[in-house]
Amino acid sequence: MSKDNRTKRHKAEEAFVRHKAEIAERFDDKGLFGRIVCVFSGLSRTKRSREYKRARTELPRLTALLLAIVVPVLAVTVLAVITAIASRPESVIEIEIASITEEPEELIDEKEFEPEIAAFEATLDEMIDVQLDTESINPGVEMPAPVAEQCEEPLVIKPVVCDSAVKMELPAAMRPMTVSRDADMIGRMTGGGGEYGDADTEAAVLKVLWWLKSTQDNDGAWTTYTKNASRIANAAFAVLTYLAHGETPTSHDFGDTVERAMQFLIECQYVDKGGTVRFAYADKNEYAFLIATYALCETYGMTRNPNARSAALRALRRIIDSQSATGGWDYKMDKTSSRDDLSYGGWALQALKAGKMAGLRPEGLDECIKKGVKCLVERNFRKGSFTYTSKSRQYRGLTAAGCLAMQLLGFGDSNEVREALEYMKDWYPSFTADGIGTVKQKDAINPQYYCYYATQCKYQAGMKRDANENDHMAWLKWNEEMKRFYPPSIKNLPEKVVGPDGREHDQGYFENDDRWSTRPVMDSCLVALQLMVYYRYLPTMQTRAGEVEPEPPSNVPVMDEVEVDVDI
Repeated sequence: MSKDNRTKRHKAEEAFVRHKAEIAERFDDKGLFGRIVCVFSGLSRTKRSREYKRARTELPRLTALLLAIVVPVLAVTVLAVITAIASRPESVIEIEIASITEEPEELIDEKEFEPEIAAFEATLDEMIDVQLDTESINPGVEMPAPVAEQCEEPLVIKPVVCDSAVKMELPAAMRPMTVSRDADMIGRMTGGGGEYGDADTEAAVLKVLWWLKSTQDNDGAWTTYTKNASRIANAAFAVLTYLAHGETPTSHDFGDTVERAMQFLIECQYVDKGGTVRFAYADKNEYAFLIATYALCETYGMTRNPNARSAALRALRRIIDSQSATGGWDYKMDKTSSRDDLSYGGWALQALKAGKMAGLRPEGLDECIKKGVKCLVERNFRKGSFTYTSKSRQYRGLTAAGCLAMQLLGFGDSNEVREALEYMKDWYPSFTADGIGTVKQKDAINPQYYCYYATQCKYQAGMKRDANENDHMAWLKWNEEMKRFYPPSIKNLPEKVVGPDGREHDQGYFENDDRWSTRPVMDSCLVALQLMVYYRYLPTMQTRAGEVEPEPPSNVPVMDEVEVDVDI
């Protein structure tokens, strides 16, 4: 090969190598920063150079890329500035948030509530003899419910949806349980023994709550299982039970159940043609009217539902106006009667106390309470116990009803209460008449009705701050029996109840073993309320009746409120 040919071939090879290098350079990703450097360096070369041409080609691409990044960033920045300026408050509202202190704060100055010793009013007019209706005597048990057609001229009430609950400052120093309602957690929180409940008692309560949820009717009430039950009473008992557990319409597991039951109570209230306020589905003697009023007052006290307030005030007005001249109450709220039925009047006094604690003060409320206490002492108390009526010697199991009414209204240290507690010292929790030890078998209809009151009486006496040793030991004994007896007695169901979060829960109910059995709603609620006596949220369960106390029935000071100190 000649020299010239070799030179030409060598140059061709060099040109090919440079061409390959140029091609490789074009496909080499230098990154954003490298591409920017190449553009600026290329623009500084001569216009005929390869670098300059590449820089001119690359420049539009980089410009588009930079605009795609910079423009959104600028837009977001401008919007953020505008939003910050527009949302700037013109004034600052200072909000003081109350926190739960380590020690309970005393809410009442005890010295302000030491009433002077006062004598009773003049002796009441001579009692009127009234023939007892022996066929309908059944203390504390609802009678057959009338049909819904009684609801003539119903009140037009559209219930307000209760989507919030109001935290109330209660007279007794109780620490709210703001953590899990798991049975084991509640057991630990309440002390797990001694004078408190445990995981077993709370598990039984939760089974009842889930059973109530699973058996609620579409209209918010509960089906009656016997002719003596009342749908309105069932709903009222259920509402009281849920509220006692701190469950409101905002609760995660039971909120919908509670709200529908509350609305059922409100919607069932009506005014008949004679202008009398009534409840549909009530029994003929209107026990259910009193229990529903009690539940409505507690509903308003814990939710501030304005419709519950209106309904409760109307019902309280009728209870006050129906009080007899002797200070008691009788079937159908017959104010002309002087029977002074303690089973009936006990629910009336609980409703009045609940209304007062909720801030509902219809005219005449305080005077009505005073007369009611006076009637208990002068007409229903004899030989160390409270009796069914002012003339009857039967049903001394109602001693507990009279005793609790006196305690809740501020007279826990009266002679009548002291004697009543002594009368009940040998009682024990039971579903049969045997538990009411000093009451004859035939008198102990619906044993849980008596136990419901007895549990609260012994708790109020044994757990108050200055409780004597006898009362305290009597409460401990009763409570140990209650914890031992009730949880194993629940009738467990195999079906699980699915909660809002998809979790399955056990359910069960309680039932009396007597001729008035097959009333699981009422029986279950009464037991659950007993097992929640350690921490019940209901304002009524505090011993203060309000600012104005009734006159003392005997020469004793008004008792102190029960203070419950629950470590969380």
